[in-house]
Amino acid sequence: MKNVIYFYACFLLLTTLAYGTLVKNTPDTIKTKKGNLIIHCIEHGSLMLDYHGIKIYVDPIGRYADISKMPKADIILITHEHPDHLSEPAIRHFTKKGTDIILNKSTFDILKTGMVMANGESKTIKGILIEAVPAYNTTPGREKYHPKGRDNGYVLTLGEIRIYIAGDTEDITEMKDLKNIDIAFLPMNQPWTMTPEQVAHSAKTFMPKILYPYHYGDTDISKLIELLKDTKSIEIRIKDMK
Repeated sequence: MKNVIYFYACFLLLTTLAYGTLVKNTPDTIKTKKGNLIIHCIEHGSLMLDYHGIKIYVDPIGRYADISKMPKADIILITHEHPDHLSEPAIRHFTKKGTDIILNKSTFDILKTGMVMANGESKTIKGILIEAVPAYNTTPGREKYHPKGRDNGYVLTLGEIRIYIAGDTEDITEMKDLKNIDIAFLPMNQPWTMTPEQVAHSAKTFMPKILYPYHYGDTDISKLIELLKDTKSIEIRIKDMK
């Protein structure tokens, strides 16, 4: 037992040295046929996926972590141009020779670099299938925050694992088209994204195996847990993603 505790302590220390404030959320490891997928929930809408050595950042923002201690990116995905999702200094920091930046048109107009993907388009980058899917508001009076057709969510196929990263969206009808989603990141922060009721409805629409609520601000997470308590096939994983 002492050896196990010692090993775990060393693991946490090495993670701290490698990823700085990423240790705020302990990484999750998902086994795949091509090696481990390590999920780093940084904070708010920022993620880093380490798949078979390929580092994929989603909406990296410098104020959410000490990015000086984090590895460079192989792929960067940007959902939209709001300042809690887009940071030009962070993009510059994570970019190296060969980094692929995937973004929507309005973000490209700001950065002047990257590959634009519109809703419904797909590309295979470094062996990973990336699908851009809609992300928008539907509640009357809130459409202005994320208008239909502008922003992206993404579905990534990593070996046999499919991950849905919703971006800033409500429980839109297009979610019924999502198939075989293993892991989903769904935002929960009205008035900009979803209520707990909308997140629960979304999850029941396409039934991911693992659900991470993210971008949730001060929303009461316990409401979502209560709403999905009888949906045993969905595992809810809670991280500090305010």
